[in-house]
Amino acid sequence: MARHYVSRKAEHQAVEDQPEEYIRQVLDAYRKTPGTMGTVRRPDRLLAAQLHQRGVPLAVIENALVLAAARRLIRPAGSPALGTIRSLAYFLPPIEEVPNLRVHPDYFRYLRHRIERAGQAR
Repeated sequence: MARHYVSRKAEHQAVEDQPEEYIRQVLDAYRKTPGTMGTVRRPDRLLAAQLHQRGVPLAVIENALVLAAARRLIRPAGSPALGTIRSLAYFLPPIEEVPNLRVHPDYFRYLRHRIERAGQAR
């Protein structure tokens, strides 16, 4: 398992050194995030480029998308429906939040699992 973590970390580092690939992966992760429109607009592409310029690690962005999606999906029964997310900018607060969280990396794996289960139940 440690080897998988190291290879995943090295893979992210290689992507972060290539702006076009970084932007592509950010936008792909955004597009696949539950609750989004599934489409990318020009402002989303510009924001992804800005995140790269700021040096935001790809793992932080992926974890922020998971955190926000989990918060939206895993809510009390009977809660009103939430609108569709139409912009990558929606995720800026969790992107800022994730680096300051003091949680084990397995927490984000757990959230991914919960999101998958919530999607299957619908």
